[in-house]
Amino acid sequence: MSPYLELVGIQQQESFKVWTHGYPYETVRWHFHPEYELNYISHTSGRFYVGDHTGTFVPGQLVMMGPNLPHNWISEVPEGTTVPERCVVLQFSGKSILGGIEAFPELSQLEKLLADSQRGILFSPEVTAKAVPMLTTLLAARGFQRVYQFLALLETLSHAQDSTLLATPTFRPDPQGYQSSTINQVLAYLAEHLNDRLNESALARYAGMEPSAFSRFFRRHTGLPFVQYLNRLRVNRACELLISSEQSVTDICYACGFNNVSNFNRQFLAQKSVPPSQFRRYYLLNDECEATG
Repeated sequence: MSPYLELVGIQQQESFKVWTHGYPYETVRWHFHPEYELNYISHTSGRFYVGDHTGTFVPGQLVMMGPNLPHNWISEVPEGTTVPERCVVLQFSGKSILGGIEAFPELSQLEKLLADSQRGILFSPEVTAKAVPMLTTLLAARGFQRVYQFLALLETLSHAQDSTLLATPTFRPDPQGYQSSTINQVLAYLAEHLNDRLNESALARYAGMEPSAFSRFFRRHTGLPFVQYLNRLRVNRACELLISSEQSVTDICYACGFNNVSNFNRQFLAQKSVPPSQFRRYYLLNDECEATG
């Protein structure tokens, strides 16, 4: 089965994304993305898949994957069980880290780590014990400290001993082949046209399907109804604009494809637990605290 494309959405004002998620979750499926990823399992056990490798996992496992390497972790929990936090995930683009290496030659020691991650790296318990406190610190770090902790984490991983490479040397990711699948073409189209007037019927025509069949197809592959998935992408884009620009909330609403401000506010509040204007104030306040702290 072709892996599906995860739209990571690292914001323009950041070089990496760090977050937690529970189980079940929408990205818990066979998937890939162009970004590097570090995945720390904090709770549950089960089976995991990286490239052509299959193994078992338990809490305390730390794995790094390179760009476009398909992967998935499936927790073995009783049916209907919800786990608030299953893992901590860090994702960063090749452009940002390779640009850093070009600007600072001292970072070239990271090149072997990045190359090995093309097969997936399972780190030893000893390395994991050193790395996880730095990883979890990044969840709340801001400004310069965020970059410092990120590089310190990568340095620790670059000196790791007794790591295990997961996928076989002959396994080669095929992102162009993956992208040719219908669902990945649809997801890529959504990402590129967020500010357009999108609807499920139009995407069904784009995919060459009847609307009812497309609706089932989309939910089966993403775990979400089309409208809910689209609203999530648009709210994430709105967060980026609220942080990185001085556009008004109204302008951002329409720039992200919402057709009225009340619906935008309602969707934003449902996903972020605060209205857009308050989200921006909190971010600016945190920045001021970071600068004076």
